[in-house]
Amino acid sequence: MASTHAKVVIIGSGPAGYTAAIYAARAMLEPILIQGIQPGGQLTITTDVENYPGFADVIQGPWLMEQMQKQAAHVGTRLVSAHVMKADLSRRPFRLETDSGDVYLADVLILATGAQARWLDLPSEQKFKGYGVSACATCDGFFYRDKEVVVIGGGNTAVEEALFLTNFASKVTVVHRRDSFRAEKILQNRLAKNAKIKVIWNTVLEKVLGSEDPLKVKAVTLRHVETSALTEKPVSGVFIAIGHTPATELVAGQVKLKPSGYVATAPFSTATSVPGVFAAGDVTDDVYRQAVTAAGQGCMAAIEAEKFLAAHGEAEPAVAAE
Repeated sequence: MASTHAKVVIIGSGPAGYTAAIYAARAMLEPILIQGIQPGGQLTITTDVENYPGFADVIQGPWLMEQMQKQAAHVGTRLVSAHVMKADLSRRPFRLETDSGDVYLADVLILATGAQARWLDLPSEQKFKGYGVSACATCDGFFYRDKEVVVIGGGNTAVEEALFLTNFASKVTVVHRRDSFRAEKILQNRLAKNAKIKVIWNTVLEKVLGSEDPLKVKAVTLRHVETSALTEKPVSGVFIAIGHTPATELVAGQVKLKPSGYVATAPFSTATSVPGVFAAGDVTDDVYRQAVTAAGQGCMAAIEAEKFLAAHGEAEPAVAAE
């Protein structure tokens, strides 16, 4: 079992993790980035990306993450293909145990473990994921200009996504399994006033229907929860909006979490409740959840990590006494 000590260890390899690595490496902090079980994060399952700055043409999510990975490695990040199974944040250096059996000791830890959209786990939903089934209206709404879409859910996420989609879609139908929304009243009022939105209550998504070659959503089968009656509705897009789950299992009980389950950070900072532990990207961001904001937070975390190490006399590389 090998043990490695590093000034900065970053857990997670989405835009937040790779950006933190780029900034930390350029600050001569020799970061180690542990990629986790899904290298590249959520963008690896996002096909077309149109809103990342700097690209006039549509780019592919996996390609963008490959470029970030190459840049992080190029400037001096050590990339480790492993998954952190256990983290001890009770004292510095923080101790991380990976599934490969290796142990990493970190003077500073940057959490960039991300979040996962919650899915219904229907076979048809998974089949058309990325081909008409999405969990991000701000990412994919543009592709449904003048088309009909459905939004599945009844909380803030669902209502916000439905309202956003009215900027593009000709008609938005919200399908909710209960007879009332859990969303904030102000959002419910905005939804009720929008002529483009219709709500179907006491109903769940039974199946996504579409063409095979190419894969493309054509309709949905809906089931009434009380009568079990099935109805088919023609649509071009299905947005699953039942929330996100932040990947906080590693640090739950060790760092302060928000009521929503995301890692709590100080205002205008990535600092967590544990000195020397910083959080960036979707593991802490329950508001924006965009690649570009995650990258921005990764930058912030690396700069704050460097300042933390400098304040503790640990930032500068050790030099032999003359």
